[in-house]
Amino acid sequence: MASAHRAHGHVTFLGAGPGDPGLLTLRAVEALAGADVLIAEPDVLDVVRAHTRADVAVWDATQGAPGPSAVTAVPAVNGASKTAVTPVLRDTANLVMEAVKGGRRVVRAVVGDPGLDTCAAEEMLACAAGGVPFEVVPGIATAVGVPAYAGVPLRDAEGADVRFIDAATAPQRCWTEVGASDGTVVVSATLDTVAGAAAELVAAGRKPDTPLTVTVAGTTTRQRTWGATLGTIAQVFKQAKVLPSADGGRPVIAVVGERSATARRDQLSWFESKPLFGWKVLVPRTKEQAASLSDQLRSYGAVPHEVPTIAVEPPRTPQQMERAVKGLVTGRYEWIAFTSVNAVKAVREKFEEYGLDARAFAGIKVAAVGEQTAAALVAFGVKPDLVPSGEQSAAGLLEDWPPYDPVFDPIDRVFLPRADIATETLVAGLIELGWEVDDVTAYRTVRASPPPAQTREAIKGGGFDAVLFTSSSTVRNLVGIAGKPHAVTVIACIGPATAKTAEEHGLRVDVMAPEPSVLRLAEALADFGAERRAAAVEAGDPVTRPSERRPGARRRRS
Repeated sequence: MASAHRAHGHVTFLGAGPGDPGLLTLRAVEALAGADVLIAEPDVLDVVRAHTRADVAVWDATQGAPGPSAVTAVPAVNGASKTAVTPVLRDTANLVMEAVKGGRRVVRAVVGDPGLDTCAAEEMLACAAGGVPFEVVPGIATAVGVPAYAGVPLRDAEGADVRFIDAATAPQRCWTEVGASDGTVVVSATLDTVAGAAAELVAAGRKPDTPLTVTVAGTTTRQRTWGATLGTIAQVFKQAKVLPSADGGRPVIAVVGERSATARRDQLSWFESKPLFGWKVLVPRTKEQAASLSDQLRSYGAVPHEVPTIAVEPPRTPQQMERAVKGLVTGRYEWIAFTSVNAVKAVREKFEEYGLDARAFAGIKVAAVGEQTAAALVAFGVKPDLVPSGEQSAAGLLEDWPPYDPVFDPIDRVFLPRADIATETLVAGLIELGWEVDDVTAYRTVRASPPPAQTREAIKGGGFDAVLFTSSSTVRNLVGIAGKPHAVTVIACIGPATAKTAEEHGLRVDVMAPEPSVLRLAEALADFGAERRAAAVEAGDPVTRPSERRPGARRRRS
């Protein structure tokens, strides 16, 4: 059985959901990790590509099977390049059969759920006819997932009937049937055709005052929902200048019905009412440093954009670091204190260079400033003995640091691996507590290269809604490599010193963290966004992002 399986290959028909990458199932992620070939439309690639191997072959389902002499490179999420090809037009069933040759494992990813995709059904039949084993990994159907994100439950406590209809392919009898019922109707359409679909329902018997919601780009941070009735949707679009437009062919999901809770969407719209929904937030840190911060921003509905402002390089003279690490092993130190993730990384790299691991920390007390620093140590296999109970800073660490006691502390020396530009606060405080300190330059921080021209233009032109500054150096370096953020951009700073630097550079500080923590900084920005949104709703004004208020923004968007 196994040899036959290898000879024929294997195909997984996988539902990628309606657009939010977080809606992929665990089984989908597992299947993607084992794929030799990934076949998908371009929009789906953005959802699934992060879960594939670096060497997976990526085939564009909109263009067909690859030709033999048109190999190109497709950028990969994790830095490696993926081999893809410029295809020759062919139908997708033949494309799947071509991909599976040689016993390859193929993942055919589709939007929503494969069971609702007509192309997937034809491709499954082709596999069955060709003796190719296949499986189906269901996904969240677009017609179900989008209303959920729009705050429109499809059924009520009385169990209303729900009908699904595709405006592009539905025969007249379908319109007649749904028009004669009083159940909920979910219509798949486009911005150009949704008003015509509403007119079809009215002509089929639905009342013109029947509530209707229309959602575009559902489950993504570009999602937007309009509420109207069957009779007014065309006028609502006209007033909002939605149609005619260059993107009128964009797919939408419309929900029609008295019992679908469309009238209560203002109470149930959990996704679009997130405090930072759709905000493009600049995070001046590397992807490694910004991982947890960016995840937190996404939970508030924001779209984080990492721009490194500092590059980390080894010290110019590594001998000092080498002596300190050897002293760590030979028992020279009672404590080692890490004040940043980069310090942990620098020591870990030196350990690996010498063939050491976390066991070398045996008998040494370890201190860490900040949740991310502590997490980096745990990932290394070291559990910190001391983390500040209050403020996550050098001052907070000193408040909890014990004074040197010659009775209980056999060694009076502390190893402090830090950046070349670190302040002397911690060193001075430890000496005052009676400790000897080896203040060692573990790494150098230099200004990063400028970001791409498009990013620089967005920073200076008001294309970002907010920027998070996590240190004074991020302020200085961002302004130095990219220019000063536009006046409409919300400036959020981690503490008073960073805020002072921002003001010295002519920036208006709008948000400051209640304590020096990147997570509390993100919380403070979310609170600011929530207050701003609530004020707009109370005043009866449209809820807009800061970048939409820059001069000419509305004109360019329409």
